[in-house]
Amino acid sequence: MPVKGYEDLIVWQKGMELAKETYRLTGKFPSSERFGLVAQLQRAAVSVPSNIAEGQSRRSTGELRQFLYQALGSLAELDTQLILARELGYLKPDDSRLAASRVEELRRMTHALVNRLPTNRRPGRDLPAGHRPRATGH
Repeated sequence: MPVKGYEDLIVWQKGMELAKETYRLTGKFPSSERFGLVAQLQRAAVSVPSNIAEGQSRRSTGELRQFLYQALGSLAELDTQLILARELGYLKPDDSRLAASRVEELRRMTHALVNRLPTNRRPGRDLPAGHRPRATGH
């Protein structure tokens, strides 16, 4: 089945689930963290499916790849912040393990998608004739 939009991407769907789970978990944090760790966790979690959606909506494979890498960066932020939340005692061990496994699953899926993308441009191709690298003979 061809992908018609970002909503068809399983990696986007899983990212949305992770974002909703993050909101559920942070709802239990102390109110003193509302503008601190809660906001950071929520921002990083929302950034994952948002970057996937934006990348899929762009015109080139290179732009999609760039936004998938941004989603991977947001996953690393989220993972770090979840570790901190656990160490501060804001997350129960079971919730922490579940969140960490979801982050890791999404990281693996996103890397797999990046690796399946065709290369954007081969040397000397897709460039106007005057802009192609010259053969040096070395």
